[in-house]
Parts: sequence; structure tokens; C-alpha cells
Amino acid sequence: MTGRRIETDAVHIARPVDAATGGVAPALVRASTFLHDGQGAGIQGFGYTRYDNPNRQQVERTVARLEGGHEAVAFASGNAASFALLLSAAPGTRVIASRDSYRGTQMVLDTYGTRMGLEVVYADATDLDAMRAAITPEVSLVYVETPTNPLIRIADIAGIAAICREAGALLAVDNTFATPILQRPFEHGADLVVHSATKFMGGHSDLLAGLVVAREAGAALDAIRHWQKYGGAVPAPDVCWLLGRSLATLPVRMHQQCANAMQVAEALAEHPAISEVLHAGLPSHPGHALAMRQMSHGGAVFSFRVRAGREAAIATTLATQLCRCATSLGGVETLIEHRQSQDGVDSNTPPDLIRISIGLEHPADLIADLDQALTR
Repeated sequence: MTGRRIETDAVHIARPVDAATGGVAPALVRASTFLHDGQGAGIQGFGYTRYDNPNRQQVERTVARLEGGHEAVAFASGNAASFALLLSAAPGTRVIASRDSYRGTQMVLDTYGTRMGLEVVYADATDLDAMRAAITPEVSLVYVETPTNPLIRIADIAGIAAICREAGALLAVDNTFATPILQRPFEHGADLVVHSATKFMGGHSDLLAGLVVAREAGAALDAIRHWQKYGGAVPAPDVCWLLGRSLATLPVRMHQQCANAMQVAEALAEHPAISEVLHAGLPSHPGHALAMRQMSHGGAVFSFRVRAGREAAIATTLATQLCRCATSLGGVETLIEHRQSQDGVDSNTPPDLIRISIGLEHPADLIADLDQALTR
């Protein structure tokens, strides 16, 4: 059958019928090693779980299909996926990265980029002129995040992809906040897509995983797959089984969480204690028009700034009763945090900013909870 919708693929590729038993849920295969033919070839195609595993293979196949890519490579965390992505860049070349991006990604780039013989340069990915000036023939990889964490800035994927093609560089897009349900970077010219599957893909705050998806076969994919095999930072079969379970409900969760987030963002935009709401779905957002061209919705994660400043922002996160004060995002429960406290005072995160990831609670209850926390 062709032309299936993404909701159908999420269920039927993530959760195939178990061929051995006929179970409608796939089996969990914990085996670390598999029988081979005496000459190293696995009897049923598997040899050693660090190299491959049925549960990991299913997750990779599902995410590649959802993103519309050629192949996905799974890792033990989003940071491990970012590290593997760096290995696709040729030593001695330059890597351009979003100036506004997840702190963990910056730590990977800053700490290991130089050790790997790369020159890492940060540029404003929301400014095509700045990107055009930065992306020279010496650049082998451009790594952007859109929407960004935590400032929710929007980069023009198609515009940056066109500049990359002219320079002969690969474009990688961190699609964690949007997931393929809201945004498919390959359709706009990206070459690689990165996910922290810990977030919306996992969706229940109970696993760590990451993925790199390649639009097509080639040297970059080969390097990433080689690192997965020999670097050893692979997700366990149990994690892959849980992730496959969660991928089946990703579309319905994303649709509801985004709808909830829109209502909460609109309410906060009118709140006297808030000076600014950073949600790409709001017409007031500077990247709104671009976001609506390349995304189907503004997302379920956004940030807002508390008028009274840093201490009031911290107090707000601690005063909520339904919104749980914890890092990470994308779970079924709403999570809230004072982001600068996580990033460090040397970050570019405003001291009065709160990031919130909206879950599946009723939005009216979340609005009431935030109101009481902001007006205490």
C-alpha cells in the first residue's frame, strides 16, 4: 500500500506483528549475541547487539520512514547522536553551528570539535546573510536547530540548504522540538536530521535515546554508522522497545500537546506578570510567518519572560502545583524550569526566562496553575 499517512506508519512500522508468535506487539529481544554460521554470518541476520538488534532496527526503520529519510542510526542519547554527527565532518574543515542552540550540543561542539581537528564557528541561523557569509568552501557541515532551545528562534531550512549546496556543505537540522509530525527538514533540503528521542519521541520521561537520520546513502552516513558500531554508545534493547511503543502514539500526542500549548501560550500572552511569550504559533513571534511555512504548528514547548525578573521566575517554577519543576521536555506531563539555572550564567538565556513543555493535562487546569504561581 502506498500513500499512507504518517499516523498509520507510526503504528504499523513501530509495532509490527511478532513473526515468531503472532503477537500483535513486537517481542523484546534482550540477547547480546546471536547464533552464526561458524564463519561470522548471523543465521537470522544478527550477530552482536552492539552491531545490531531487532528492536533497534525497528526503531531506526520507523524514524527513517517518519522523517522521509533513507536510513536512521540510533544512539544512547541525543548528545551521543550529536557527537556521531560531528564525526561525519572531515578533520581540518569548518563546522557552522546555530549560535542559539541547546547547551548540551554546544558542549559537544566546543569540547570535542577541536580535539577532532574541526574549527567550530557559531552564526545566527535566523539571518540568511550571516549564514551566507559564514558558509564558505572550507565548511563541511552546518548544524542548525529550529525551533531553538530555549529561545524558540526559527531558521529558514530551505534558505540555508540552498547556501549549503552552493558551498558543498552538508546541512544537519536538530528536529527535536518539532519531530516529523510538525516539520520534515528533508522536504526543505536538509541532508541529516538529529533527534533527542528522550523528548517527544520517547514521550513519557522514562528513557534516553538519540537518532541521526540521513536523507541518502553516502560517506556521512557511513561514518555515523561506523561510530555507532565501534563507539558503543547504542541504546539497549529495552530502551528501543519502549521507544517503539512510544513512536506509535507520537502523532496523537503531538497534536494534542500542541493544541494545549497554544491555549496556554495565548493566555500567558495576556497575563500582566508576563513581559513576553516566545511561541512560534503566536502572530507576535518574529519567526511566525516562516514557522507556519515549514511547520504545521508552533509546537508544544515555548518560553516566557517574567516581568519581575530572575528571582520571580525561579519562584514561579517552584510555586506551580501541576507543572513539574524538572529539566527535559516532551513528556505527557507538563515540565517547567528556569532555563538559565540549567544553562549557566554565561549562556545567552535571559535571566527572567522560563521554559515550559506542555503535556496532556487539560489546558484550563494548566492556565489556572500558572496564574496562581505568577500571582502569589
